[in-house]
Amino acid sequence: MDRIIGDKFKLGRKIGSGSFGEIYLATHIDTFEIVAVKIETGKTKHPQLLYEAKLYNILQGGMFDAGGIPSIRWSGVDGEDNVLVMDLLGPSLEDLFVYCGRKFSLKTVLMLADQMMTRIEYVHSKGFLHRDIKPDNFLMGLGRKANLVYVIDFGLAKRYRDSTTNRHIPYRENKNLTGTARYASCNTHLGIEQSRRDDLESLGYVLLYFLRGSLPWQNLKAATKKQKYDKICEKKVSTPIEVLCKSHPVEFASYFHYCHSLTFDQRPDYGFLRRLFRELFAREGYKFDYVFDWTILKYQQSQKSRAQPHISPIPVATNNRAMAMDIDNQQGDVSAEQIKSDNATTSGVKFQFKSSAGKNLASENPLGKNIFGETTIPSTSYSFEASRRNSLKPAPSTEAVNHRHGQGSSKIGPSSSRMNVLHISSAK
Repeated sequence: MDRIIGDKFKLGRKIGSGSFGEIYLATHIDTFEIVAVKIETGKTKHPQLLYEAKLYNILQGGMFDAGGIPSIRWSGVDGEDNVLVMDLLGPSLEDLFVYCGRKFSLKTVLMLADQMMTRIEYVHSKGFLHRDIKPDNFLMGLGRKANLVYVIDFGLAKRYRDSTTNRHIPYRENKNLTGTARYASCNTHLGIEQSRRDDLESLGYVLLYFLRGSLPWQNLKAATKKQKYDKICEKKVSTPIEVLCKSHPVEFASYFHYCHSLTFDQRPDYGFLRRLFRELFAREGYKFDYVFDWTILKYQQSQKSRAQPHISPIPVATNNRAMAMDIDNQQGDVSAEQIKSDNATTSGVKFQFKSSAGKNLASENPLGKNIFGETTIPSTSYSFEASRRNSLKPAPSTEAVNHRHGQGSSKIGPSSSRMNVLHISSAK
């Protein structure tokens, strides 16, 4: 018998494994809308899914709804399983990064930065830290929301202030590493309790990763995971901001200097940081037309495909992932048992290009107006198995990005250097 979830959704095929469960497609039995379903077995030692569902619900609505937060269609216990039904989303920024040859233009990075910072500010306004800012956790929307950046995966999120008193959490040290080592802030590596400044510093590393193609602390070799994360910490805190941002606009160095100037419980000036990048955007003469690097690449490929009798699908996914963990064992934190699987596959998306009339790349929704044809296999905000049958698939990455955080924070001494809306298909 076909399984019905929450009396509304007919469960379809399994499409991958996520950090705390398995991912399926499902169809609404009345509207036939396709959604994503994440299922966590009730026998899980450290249940996480319903906590994540609670956060999604808290983050939706309110006086300032920034958008970019997936909607929860249903959550609860179904049989012996915990279930979360949510919007089907497009590809992650990591998927698109690989699709574009592991580098984004300055224009694309700045357009993304504006939305990503707004998402982080919104999460903070609700009293939560994300604590796992990375390219895999930002997805593009689908259809008319193709140009909208979504933030997902709140499994490691934590309240930083009391919901009634607004009192900030206390400063603590000797904390274990929570998040993804590649993008974790220096203070997080040094065992200091995370606060709003750390989410913003992580965003800075993500933006530089997009611009540079890689970060200096990738591919470090070590005998054990803990030694590897210690090396990442040492390299990160000893790399001067000016060296890290060399050959890139000074605004990126200014961004890091500002993040490192923030005190533990200080509210960041998000507007100031957005203005830094918006003024750079204007000075470069860019137009905020939502024409991203992948928009242009898909358009160029669609033109080439028009003359071909047999059209090959295009993947926009990668199996190279920087993985996250939380090994704090305090209330509100995730235990060591909840480390995300290094073997989780990523989403795979296929596009079937078709000839179309009218190709206005600067339109409000360039990917949603049938310029590039239709998505043959939509993806969710979770992990899909990447397609391996594509003749035009991106060149494999030379970097090993599947590292995960070690057992505890590195105790490296402080360094003197310490330092608005947009779709395709694949995802986390």
